[in-house]
Amino acid sequence: MKSLLFLVLISICWAEHTGNYTLENDRIIHIQAENGPRLLVEAEQTKVFSHRGGNITLPCKFYRDHRSADSGTHKIRIKWTKLTSDYLKEVDVFVAMGVHQKSYGNYHGRVFLKEGNENDASLIIIDVTLEDYGRYKCEVIEGLEDDTAVVALDLQGVVFPYFPRLGRYNLNFQEAQQACLDQDAVIASFDQLYDAWRSGLDWCNAGWLNDGSVQYPITKPREPCGGKNTVPGVRNYGFWDKDKSRYDVFCFTSNFNGRFYYLIHPTKLTYDEAVQACLKDGAQIAKVGQIFAAWKLLGYDRCDAGWLADGSVRYPISRPRRRCSPDEAAVRFVGFPDKKHKLYGVYCFREYN
Repeated sequence: MKSLLFLVLISICWAEHTGNYTLENDRIIHIQAENGPRLLVEAEQTKVFSHRGGNITLPCKFYRDHRSADSGTHKIRIKWTKLTSDYLKEVDVFVAMGVHQKSYGNYHGRVFLKEGNENDASLIIIDVTLEDYGRYKCEVIEGLEDDTAVVALDLQGVVFPYFPRLGRYNLNFQEAQQACLDQDAVIASFDQLYDAWRSGLDWCNAGWLNDGSVQYPITKPREPCGGKNTVPGVRNYGFWDKDKSRYDVFCFTSNFNGRFYYLIHPTKLTYDEAVQACLKDGAQIAKVGQIFAAWKLLGYDRCDAGWLADGSVRYPISRPRRRCSPDEAAVRFVGFPDKKHKLYGVYCFREYN
């Protein structure tokens, strides 16, 4: 009995001297003592705002525990990635270690570190694009220590529903993406559509969003749009086959670098004549995204229906009045008339150099 007690005391003393241990299936397993993080990464703001063509700083700072014996013995590595709707995939944006720095893809030549002080990992993005919208991860690595912070980049802009000349519910997901690009826009995110709904967007046709879901915003519930006894909100159709399923699309665009205008012309024009008239004036026939951006962001108002690049005819009203959208401010949609009809004017866009 005394021998057994002696062995137990020896085992306890040895365990207390060497660290924290536990027994599992007669094996001794070491548990690393936690002394707290030696590296901390923080973002002063979790969301920043900009617009297409602007410059923005994504804030990120890191703090090291200088009491650690390892502090300062390893080079700091800073890595920025863009998060996607697929949480297993991230897009490389920028990486830096000492004097070595590299930017990737569409960010090449547009991103660099702010380097306000030795603890500053903030990233500057210049000439912001529509595709830059989203969530970014700042990761700082020092030896075996690392920590991260996430910053969202939001853009000033406008969401608009879109369908082509073929009519409603004719776009699969890839075609929807391309349709938005063709109209100087990108496919909208759920957050962008939600913000548009909160600002009054009401549209009864379901459209693709950039995460592959199909949704539509309703501010005035009614029978053809989910029922008049339902609550307002963004209706969710869920996720559908991106190749076979066909819907409309919600696009997003932002500020442009140019002049949008209605061309003063002595006669009404066919579509081909409208294209040539803009070219003769040193411009291009305007796109749907440009008329929405001019209407929403610049307050453009004109009660003249005009051709646009996709063959549609529209006109922007920011001040509702009789005979010109009496009930609401909106970009009014006339339709996709026969391109040979000589019934309309034209909206042009001249890009600034």
